[in-house]
Amino acid sequence: MARRPRIHYPGGLYHVIARGNRGLKVFRRDEDYKLYLKFLEEYKERCDFLLYAYALMPTHFHLLIEVRQVPLSKVMQGLQFRYTRNYNLRYHSWGHLFQGRYKAILCEKDSYLLELSAYIHLNPVRVKLVKDPVEYPWSSYREYLKGGSGGLVDSSFVLSQFSNVKGRAIRDYVRFVMGQGAVGHREDLYQVRDQRFLGDEGFVDRVVRERNDGPSYVYDISIQKLVVHVSSVFAIPMDTVCSMTRNREGAWGRAIVGYVGKNLCGYSNKSIAEYFHRDPVAMSRGIAKVEGRTGSDKDFEAKLRRLEGVITLGQKRKIRN
Repeated sequence: MARRPRIHYPGGLYHVIARGNRGLKVFRRDEDYKLYLKFLEEYKERCDFLLYAYALMPTHFHLLIEVRQVPLSKVMQGLQFRYTRNYNLRYHSWGHLFQGRYKAILCEKDSYLLELSAYIHLNPVRVKLVKDPVEYPWSSYREYLKGGSGGLVDSSFVLSQFSNVKGRAIRDYVRFVMGQGAVGHREDLYQVRDQRFLGDEGFVDRVVRERNDGPSYVYDISIQKLVVHVSSVFAIPMDTVCSMTRNREGAWGRAIVGYVGKNLCGYSNKSIAEYFHRDPVAMSRGIAKVEGRTGSDKDFEAKLRRLEGVITLGQKRKIRN
């Protein structure tokens, strides 16, 4: 079955899971965990989302995020790209660090927020890294025990569901988490509707009705014309973009063509790869690098926005299929 597209739903609660490629470790040393949390804090400030819980494990991680106006995809693309790039430099490795694309489950907040926060905090216990979640340094559980605000994690709302008195709320939350520990792995928290929703049919209907996935139209522009615009704005010669040689500048130009072709014109990775006589997997990787750079390089992002303006100026639109 084909993967369903991401849904951007302002105010939506997402359970995000990403695993290491081929089950390999994505965090090897304390410095790796610290770096990921540093990047996570930077993107939280930049993209204005709420972080209710996290657990960074050696081979995978869980995040519980409530987005606002910035889509989760933009947050994760930038975050994953920056961490992977730094990881590969530190360990002299290359290629994909994470297994495929991250999993993002849009959850019904009223029904699942408390259970998911407990489930994520108990992850180190379930895999037998510690006996008590408070012993694990790379989850948000310890921040909950402090009961304060202003840190990386937004614990106040979850704690307020137990009591308005901070000390009592913390004690009740700990009791709740420990009670969930007896349940073990919660398969029901992964049994999603339409490959992406955790909630009842009413919740799914409401999201589909109110969702904000961006424009439902695309621009009818040929790939050849996209090449012309990319060449002009980014000062990459057209023959370099279309060359069959393994030129880094040409590969970057093709990746930018792929990015705008996919987002503005509705082209598939395969169709763009076929135009350039390239491998679709390589094209997909190139587009992912462009997406990642938009979240970490403001100058590049500004130039990309200028390119999009040049491409769409005076162009006719058609309904997205």
